[in-house]
Amino acid sequence: MDQDSQTPQPPTLLLLVRHGQTPTTGQVLPGRAPGLHLSEAGRDQADRVAGRLAALPVTAVYSSPLERTLQTAGPTAERTGVPVLTEAGLIEGEFGDWTGRSLAELARLPEWHTVQHEPEAFRFPNGESFVEIRDRMAHTLTRLRRAHAGGTVVCFSHADPIRVAVSDALGTPLNRFQRLSVGPCSVSAIAYRDGEDPVVLTVNSTQDSLAELRAS
Repeated sequence: MDQDSQTPQPPTLLLLVRHGQTPTTGQVLPGRAPGLHLSEAGRDQADRVAGRLAALPVTAVYSSPLERTLQTAGPTAERTGVPVLTEAGLIEGEFGDWTGRSLAELARLPEWHTVQHEPEAFRFPNGESFVEIRDRMAHTLTRLRRAHAGGTVVCFSHADPIRVAVSDALGTPLNRFQRLSVGPCSVSAIAYRDGEDPVVLTVNSTQDSLAELRAS
């Protein structure tokens, strides 16, 4: 057997990056409503995360089609020289009738307990269920990692889709995904090798260097 056939393919690294802060972050459930852009703080966060990501050999950059994620992805594309590709599968959950409502108002609803403690049983009124968000993200990430096997793929998305995807990679029940925190412009990294379970390398990273992920 020649040496090349004995050399294992490097893992495929998926980096899930939440968009930067917006004027309504932590106050409103914006969902897929158009027209929401990054705040000044969010633009600064996007610049900082671009510097962190540039320490890696980025193969591809994908973004949810919403303005706030595309704006967040822009500086990374500039720093790495890798163009942003729009990926509908990374979009925010469809929150239906809850879109645009304040979190304080929603927290008073009896359904909020289900969202927090039994999300597997919840569907947003006239919107997606958390099960559908999980399955959508799993399908999307599988497709992207197979398209860039052995590479480093950066995916700009949203808090709930990222938390659900990380929870799924950990093998954690969907009803426990709310225990994960994913802040604005945080990076969560998952490594994949064919035939093996995924390995979650970091979650909600906002400060540390990402250069050490090269050796994972």
